[in-house]
Amino acid sequence: MTKNQFSSFKGLDNFSNFATSTNASGETVLQSPPIKAGMDWNELIVSWNADAPTGTWVKVEAQAIAPAHATKFYTMGHWSPDNVAFPRTSVRHQRDADGDVKTDTLELYQFADAAQLRVTLGGANGALPTLKFLGLSFSNTKVTPPVLPPDREAWGKIIPTPEKSQNAYPQEEGWCSPTSLTMVLDRWAAVLNRPEMNLDVPDTAAKVYDDAYHGTGNWPFNTAFAGSFDGMRAYVTRFNGMAELEQWINAGIPVIISAPWGMLDPSRTSTGNGHLTVCIGFTKDGDVVDNDPGTNPKKSVRHIFKREDVIRAWATSYNTVYLVYPVSADIPKDRFGQW
Repeated sequence: MTKNQFSSFKGLDNFSNFATSTNASGETVLQSPPIKAGMDWNELIVSWNADAPTGTWVKVEAQAIAPAHATKFYTMGHWSPDNVAFPRTSVRHQRDADGDVKTDTLELYQFADAAQLRVTLGGANGALPTLKFLGLSFSNTKVTPPVLPPDREAWGKIIPTPEKSQNAYPQEEGWCSPTSLTMVLDRWAAVLNRPEMNLDVPDTAAKVYDDAYHGTGNWPFNTAFAGSFDGMRAYVTRFNGMAELEQWINAGIPVIISAPWGMLDPSRTSTGNGHLTVCIGFTKDGDVVDNDPGTNPKKSVRHIFKREDVIRAWATSYNTVYLVYPVSADIPKDRFGQW
């Protein structure tokens, strides 16, 4: 096992080697074979994309596997598109001697080197969702990511992306994630001529709300909604750092990053909470051009943040990103197995 690797991503869109069964409720259960991470890991984030008609739902579970021990299956999420027949919720109080699920992230107390997934597909009146994609983002949070040379081809490039402020909505409660997601989906709606993805922020917030978390910041719930649109792929992963972010900007794809609001700009007062923003490009000097939803709606949502400030802020989430793009997109070369 690799002991000095920071992160690894495994994406699956072919489930022919999953064991398939039907449970007592008539739901379809897909169970993966063991999925090797290629590294020691102590954190796992699972993403999923499904074509899920109203009244259908998806349950995702994950088991960690080490050479001498396998954990129980932890529930990573109950997800549905409408949050009516089957409430969309993370699951609290799963902690045991092996680990715990912190909303959307499986945290282990000892290292594992593989995982196994179990996905249950259910629905009312015999309807079932169709699973399109599964993504596993493995991390070793004890390892510091390598500092890579910048991709200066991205410097000076800006991806036109709609600007939206979460503060423009009196009813908002920490809507940075759905606001960032709305900005990205609205961009793809324009590029692809897909008006169904041209959304208002409250609509997106309702589609990603987590009943247990009592909020809209559940990472895989956000990407599951984006990936539910036909021809779209969306998932959570972790980068080594800025060089990969620059690769995606070079490819013309904005990236949602998880970085605390108060750390992106030293003049701000820390809120103590996480925050999501949209990286849309870089200045000619390599600073980050960012659509920050946590902005006074009377001012420009576009900000320029110092490169060093973004690096420091982003590191608090272990460089977590949402990648949202058409399946047909020409995405960057995956040099380190992170997408």
